[in-house]
Amino acid sequence: MKKIILILAMVLPMLVNAQKIGHVNSQELLAAMPELKGMQAKLDTLAGQYETQFANMQEEFNKKVAEFQQQQSTMTAGVRDFRQQEIVEMEQRIQLFYQTAQKDIQAKQQEYLIPIQNRMLEAIKKVGAAQGCTYVMDAMAMLYIAPDALDLMPAVKAELGIK
Repeated sequence: MKKIILILAMVLPMLVNAQKIGHVNSQELLAAMPELKGMQAKLDTLAGQYETQFANMQEEFNKKVAEFQQQQSTMTAGVRDFRQQEIVEMEQRIQLFYQTAQKDIQAKQQEYLIPIQNRMLEAIKKVGAAQGCTYVMDAMAMLYIAPDALDLMPAVKAELGIK
């Protein structure tokens, strides 16, 4: 038993040293990808459409409230209650629209981002394999990177066609 432990103690450091670990900064890499600008333009267009619709709804709501405030003193109690309920329901629809728009924008962002991330990951895998890496770590998640560590960023950028 002691011999097995002694052999493992001698062999294990050699196995660890044989592993090659590379690193990339995935956030920096993603930000440098040209597809991200196209994705952001699409999201900005979508957000602009929602903002226009929201502004129109808000304007209509404000008119309805102003009209109600001007006329409420001449309204009967039944009509006043009906108009107040109308305003409350309109406000709820606006809030629901806003929440739906936010969810839709987030869903579209995910939809557009997934193929970009997949392309980035494929390039990292390809470069990591070509460099003989056992692991490729994200530099943002590492506490320390030695000066002689294998930085794959330039090779991955070249693979993606990023300067």
